[in-house]
Amino acid sequence: MYREEDYLMLSGLQHFAFCRRQWALIHIEQQWAENFRTADGRMMHENAHDADFREKRGDIIVTRAMKIASATLGISGECDVVELHRTADGIQLHGLDGTYCVIPVEYKRGKPKEDECDALQLCAQAMCLEEMLSCDIPQAYLYYGETHRRQTVTLDLMLRERTTAMIHEMHDLFRRQYTPKVRRKKACNACSLKDICLPGLGNKRSAAEYLSEALKGGDL
Repeated sequence: MYREEDYLMLSGLQHFAFCRRQWALIHIEQQWAENFRTADGRMMHENAHDADFREKRGDIIVTRAMKIASATLGISGECDVVELHRTADGIQLHGLDGTYCVIPVEYKRGKPKEDECDALQLCAQAMCLEEMLSCDIPQAYLYYGETHRRQTVTLDLMLRERTTAMIHEMHDLFRRQYTPKVRRKKACNACSLKDICLPGLGNKRSAAEYLSEALKGGDL
């Protein structure tokens, strides 16, 4: 169990899955820069994160900006949307009649990705809700702004294990205050932090390495 003061931001999991250096620059070094993609995504999430919003659609109750946390994983954050579907085999929730199943919905700009960055973040949200509400969440949804469609994510054991392992790795790097080096890749061109990160320098020797070799009489 993690102490509350050691909780990491759940939203950082997507950054971490995409690039560990990007995550460390943001969450350890407190660096940030914005581009069109980040601004567009921020505005989309601001529209979804209306904590006062609650809507009933038949047997479905829609809530936004639900605060979530997990002492087991040591993370906290907010869900864009949580849908409560009334069902006979669901759980009881305070202030509501009947029983419900709980389904988180994460909003993303663009279209579905080939990697699982978004799925990992959604899985972490579901695991927080399961711990808080003592329920099981077998699936959840990703909604993409470009396609205006939902994508169902099955929260199977393998995805949960990858999510848990990645969060533990985040805690380890944060505890050591370590910012990893990375190799430059095509995705670096779209990163808002590319001018801060300078990934191309990761392939070169550091000043300390240069001086060490110089003192040893190495070939420079």
